[in-house]
Amino acid sequence: MMWNYLCRLYSNFMFWCLGVDRHKSIIKKRQQEIESFKAYSEKHSQINKEIRLQNLTDKVNRALQIKEQVIPVEEAEEELPELTAAQYKIIDNAFKGNPSEVLVRKFNLNITRRDLCTLAGLNWLNDEVINFYMNLIIERSKQSPDRPKTFAFNTFFYPKLLKDGPQGLRRWTKRVDLFEHDMICIPIHLGMHWCMAIIDFRDQSIRYYDSMGGSNDRCLRALKQYLEAEHLDKKKTPFDTSDFTLENVKDIPQQMNGSDCGMFSCTFAEYLTRDAKITFSQENMPYFRNKMVFEIVTGELLIK
Repeated sequence: MMWNYLCRLYSNFMFWCLGVDRHKSIIKKRQQEIESFKAYSEKHSQINKEIRLQNLTDKVNRALQIKEQVIPVEEAEEELPELTAAQYKIIDNAFKGNPSEVLVRKFNLNITRRDLCTLAGLNWLNDEVINFYMNLIIERSKQSPDRPKTFAFNTFFYPKLLKDGPQGLRRWTKRVDLFEHDMICIPIHLGMHWCMAIIDFRDQSIRYYDSMGGSNDRCLRALKQYLEAEHLDKKKTPFDTSDFTLENVKDIPQQMNGSDCGMFSCTFAEYLTRDAKITFSQENMPYFRNKMVFEIVTGELLIK
């Protein structure tokens, strides 16, 4: 009995040993398969990476070739007039003192220190500052025969046009013939946002400039209808606008904050009314704010 028991015990032990060996062999085989698969995956991944890199390189090269063939070389940014230490002193003094003090009287407008402070930091421009600046643009066109002959409406024109229609604005042009001008600037106030519309009679266009990329077809149509009504009222003949281009201009500088819309609008007008390429950007706005303070205080634009 004891002998049989020992034999069974030995047999079971040997069977267990064989099982352990077989298990080790299976584990080793699986490890080899894993290592082999890992090596294959790494090689495959490297091949894919090289293919993607080559495809990207090919695309970039093709894009550069197309750009060289189709897109003209960009013009250098306009060199802006540098503000001197003496000019900066005038600018600094404009912000110091009684906010209610009138600093400038011109164009039947009074600009107070409080008005000028809307040009400081990231403040929103008010109507007085924008209207005064539009008058500076008009004055420059009168004094510079080589510049487009320009007229500008004030900031209250567009809201009244929408409210009362062209008939509500007939008296606004008693002393001016719009159709003798090359360009008309119309500041557009949308409650919390300033934009600029430009009528250019030279190429028969009405264009809308929004530094936040918006479109305003209603504005474009309203201005076209205003021109038709104004011509009929003042000239007593229909005005053919069938060839006019109405455009929401998109390829223009965009503001990177919520407060520089008025600055962008005025700067669009200043550039366009001297037929300058629009090359400024958001980073130029602190400079333009200081420049505008100096221009308003002295009563003339720096760029003649």
